[in-house]
Amino acid sequence: MAGVAGGPSIPRLSGGNNEVSQGYESRLAPNFGVVGEYTFTEHLSLLAEVDFSGQGGVRKGMQPITQSPAGLPPLPEGQYLYGDFKNESILNYLEIPVMIKYRRNFAEQWNWFAEAGPFVGFLLEAKEKTSGTSEIYVDKDGTMPLAVEGQPLPPQSFDQTTDVKSDLHKFNWGVTGGVGISYLATKNSQIILDARGEYGLREVQRNTERDGSSHTGNAVFSIGYLYNFGL
Repeated sequence: MAGVAGGPSIPRLSGGNNEVSQGYESRLAPNFGVVGEYTFTEHLSLLAEVDFSGQGGVRKGMQPITQSPAGLPPLPEGQYLYGDFKNESILNYLEIPVMIKYRRNFAEQWNWFAEAGPFVGFLLEAKEKTSGTSEIYVDKDGTMPLAVEGQPLPPQSFDQTTDVKSDLHKFNWGVTGGVGISYLATKNSQIILDARGEYGLREVQRNTERDGSSHTGNAVFSIGYLYNFGL
């Protein structure tokens, strides 16, 4: 059988071992692709997909600024200024999950199933999209505004998008699994509904000492259509 599937993804960057990589919450992203399934027995099959997978996360509020504002000297390695703004990490991957699928019939034309296996991912795009306006602070609590020649620096705009693909690993891998139901629409076709979770086992950052150590992960809810071309 082969077909297509897609739906919303709720990804989040987890882990992080410094203040640059910590504090991310979930964002909403798309997840869709093509599906192939090979049946071994009445209950077991091998499921493989090629998916566009939106990953990343969102961080809001007071957070470190990794680059000095225009006109100021570069920050020393490991030192940060702080601002109150929104930072959305947009990571898009081409992912290939391969899973074992177990299914059982529970009503006429209906099956439930569980699936699990590994995946590999290839980074397509990585951007940091920041927005908002904020004063610049020397401390993370926002009590010490940055001053230049004795005068507070005016609020700065953070509305920009930065390509960070070169800072991240091109490849990712991890584990995925989920549960769902399928409906036999015709003799040769099925409609699939499933909920799946995923966790990347490789840290996404190349320079973990500077940028921290984060892992991808998401929850995906999808609807799919499979057709049995062998009949």
